[in-house]
Amino acid sequence: MYLTYVIFEIKSEDAGKINQLVKDDTVSRQSILTRDSSSLDTKGNFSYVRIEGSDKGLKQANKLAKELGFKKLSQKKAKEINEKIEEQEDSAASGMGMIFD
Repeated sequence: MYLTYVIFEIKSEDAGKINQLVKDDTVSRQSILTRDSSSLDTKGNFSYVRIEGSDKGLKQANKLAKELGFKKLSQKKAKEINEKIEEQEDSAASGMGMIFD
């Protein structure tokens, strides 16, 4: 199975709606990660939700996100945000490595 991802941008005032997206049975089986724009050093007051998983899971996530009024990022913007998330994850992982050295 080929894994891929989608990233949604959610206005801070709508952040409470994220639970409606991630508690869906199909979506909840995917890999879900949420970050605030401030933690990623990006402009604006948003939350980003990255959902990584199967085609079926991403299709359901897209459908629900549209109903909730979440903005799906363009491929270019999603790649930029994903790279920032990956950098953050790598940084955290290397920090954990130092603890156990």
